[in-house]
Amino acid sequence: MATPNATPFHEMDGWIWYDGKLVPWREATLHVLTHALHYASCVFEGERVYSGQIFKLRDHTERLFKSAGILGFDIPWTVDQIDAACVEVCAVNKIVDGYVRPVAWRGSEQMGVSAPGTKIHVAIAVWAWPSYFSPEARTKGISMKTSTWRRPAPDTAPVHAKASGLYMICTLSKHEAEAAGYDDALMLDWKGRVAEGTGANIFVIFADGKINTPPTDCFLNGITRQTVMTLARDRGYEVVERHIEPSELKTAKEIFVTGTAAEVTPVGKIDDMTFTVGPITQAMMTDYDRLVGRAPA
Repeated sequence: MATPNATPFHEMDGWIWYDGKLVPWREATLHVLTHALHYASCVFEGERVYSGQIFKLRDHTERLFKSAGILGFDIPWTVDQIDAACVEVCAVNKIVDGYVRPVAWRGSEQMGVSAPGTKIHVAIAVWAWPSYFSPEARTKGISMKTSTWRRPAPDTAPVHAKASGLYMICTLSKHEAEAAGYDDALMLDWKGRVAEGTGANIFVIFADGKINTPPTDCFLNGITRQTVMTLARDRGYEVVERHIEPSELKTAKEIFVTGTAAEVTPVGKIDDMTFTVGPITQAMMTDYDRLVGRAPA
């Protein structure tokens, strides 16, 4: 699992881009009656910096704006301005390899479920973050425990927004898994089919060598997911988007997850089932590392 920072995040030093200007890290605060805190009117992004460059920056920024639109508010800056702010805050904090967190939310001008008069705020923080899971995860794979929580049906929540409220069940699921000695949780969808991890999409490989991944009908179509699917097809692998029943996992040969934080990470165990870190997973890790500049082309 991820190693916690030695320093609590609110006590770190540096600069955060906050509503159009750089402010000292410890001064980037908000009011306790902020609408987003009470009603989850908040969207965010997670981006990685490799050798000083933010990977797929424009794709992430455009998704931030799309998420805000789904939640019914407009970000008061342009996509170009947010892109530039992400680059600026990385530079001023001297982040060469790390993580970028843009976040947009409704403020504290109104309190109640309906709050059309709230001000929309945007902040961007960056920090060094070498790996989401332990270094051994790349060779042995992570362990996952099937969660008792399920991804909501697409007509019950804004499932295609990267919205903070949707991650509540992910936190509950991950805590449950970690308490049982696992690294992460496997989330099923509202019909009981394989969906994703708590913060990563999932791919399953069977004996026929095809790479299967669930359709994103009730969760995010991850930017890393899309990238890896392209890399796989470039190698000649057949990628199949289809619903996967949990019972099918017993015959899987390889499983891996993808995400901005997780990158490409193999899965070595789900519940009482074990899997090998096979050649297709290794190829996808290698290709992704080359794409982001971590390994020679």
